[in-house]
Amino acid sequence: MSTAYLGEFEQMVLLSIMRLDADAYGLAVRDEMKEVTGRTPSSGSLYTTLDRLERKGLIESHSGDASEPRGGRPRRYLTVTPVGQEALRHSRAALLALWSGLEANLDQA
Repeated sequence: MSTAYLGEFEQMVLLSIMRLDADAYGLAVRDEMKEVTGRTPSSGSLYTTLDRLERKGLIESHSGDASEPRGGRPRRYLTVTPVGQEALRHSRAALLALWSGLEANLDQA
């Protein structure tokens, strides 16, 4: 599979999952994004993105134990796959290459 470029939101979701490690699940990912970036994604956009990332093989999910506070539903835990990590590396390298030499231009603004 060739590595596709990730959009900004996809990168933020993947990086949030990696930051949370074994504690990554939908609501925790949303809270991590809000805490670190100040951006609070809607549940719809987050879960749509999680489903898309999983279809692409960039994340995997597994069900935790069902809990009473969740109405007996299990929590869906998330991990970034090696393919997802490679996609992040690829996107990071592309962005760093584009940023190269522009820092002085931005400081003048």
